[in-house]
Amino acid sequence: MSSPVEPGDPVQPVVDLLGVLSYAELTAFDRLAEDARLAPTLEGRSALARMAAAEIAHHGRLWARLVELGVSPAAAMAPFVAPLDAFHDSTRAGTWLEGLVKAHVGDGLATDFYREVAAFLPPADRDLVLEVLADPGHADFAVREVRAAIAADRTVAGRLALWARRLVGEALTQSQVVIAERDGLAELIIAGTGSLAGVGELLQRIMAAHTERMRALGLNG
Repeated sequence: MSSPVEPGDPVQPVVDLLGVLSYAELTAFDRLAEDARLAPTLEGRSALARMAAAEIAHHGRLWARLVELGVSPAAAMAPFVAPLDAFHDSTRAGTWLEGLVKAHVGDGLATDFYREVAAFLPPADRDLVLEVLADPGHADFAVREVRAAIAADRTVAGRLALWARRLVGEALTQSQVVIAERDGLAELIIAGTGSLAGVGELLQRIMAAHTERMRALGLNG
């Protein structure tokens, strides 16, 4: 198996996106498995454990596709280890509710970004990315839990809204770092959107989806 393709190769943007998404799924598995221990009920613990299982299955699908492309999955993920780890280290959940908001808001923001970029991929890879990004009901669980907590204690909403805003700020910062360091991703986004104005519209769609996600949780964006 070879290392990732050389810069400038037309398959490099595909490798970059699959690489960052593969590592994101791997870290999501680690985090959700850890956060499950914070669950106040067995139902909650089981729900997060199932989420973690889904993430590692997605990681396996992406790993297999990278192998099909003839590249080392570990090498494809390597450029994204530092920025993604920095994000998770700086936004480690301290409570059950913080973990749910991070999984729903933080991961949701990243999911919207990956889904937008997937539209610019060849059909087979686009379909794979959209498949692994599909939500099997985890969002509904997070919304129910957070809304129930807010109904029981209104002060929870303010704390979680501040936490969500912090997550978004950190996520946007790390996304900029990833894109700036990977020419393939930057070129894919600019070519796909057609112009810098198109990039701006893409970001507007992502932030609109974020606002709607916050509203669903009962939090102010």
